[in-house]
Amino acid sequence: MADANADAAPCPCGRPADYAHCCGRWHGGALRLQAPDAESLMRSRYSAFVRSDAAYLLDTWHPSTRPSTLALEPGLRWLGLEVKRHRPDGDARAIVEFVARSKQGGRAHRLHELSRFVREDGRWFYVDALADPAADQPKRTA
Repeated sequence: MADANADAAPCPCGRPADYAHCCGRWHGGALRLQAPDAESLMRSRYSAFVRSDAAYLLDTWHPSTRPSTLALEPGLRWLGLEVKRHRPDGDARAIVEFVARSKQGGRAHRLHELSRFVREDGRWFYVDALADPAADQPKRTA
């Protein structure tokens, strides 16, 4: 049974909607796994990390790169998400750059990632992260 208080709380992904009407609809119910674009999928994956929903994370990971299991870090507290950009590449690929902040054991952490996504059979999947978010930036010359 869903927790009505959690469903009415602001969505962890940072969009101005409650969880049930934002990422919650992609996590369960008739729209499960149907995020309409790569940014929405990335935000829903962040919310799944916040809610310790390993099943959703695995279900939205592309089979070519998906691990067989996923162990979430106990005691890790997610503090916020900032989407820096969402760059579609046609209708079947996209890149999302984001910064996710967390805290564990009294230490703050910052994850800056450039993630690749693909759309197959109408569904978006997380593929992987590029090694260096700055690597995808145009080079500046003096």
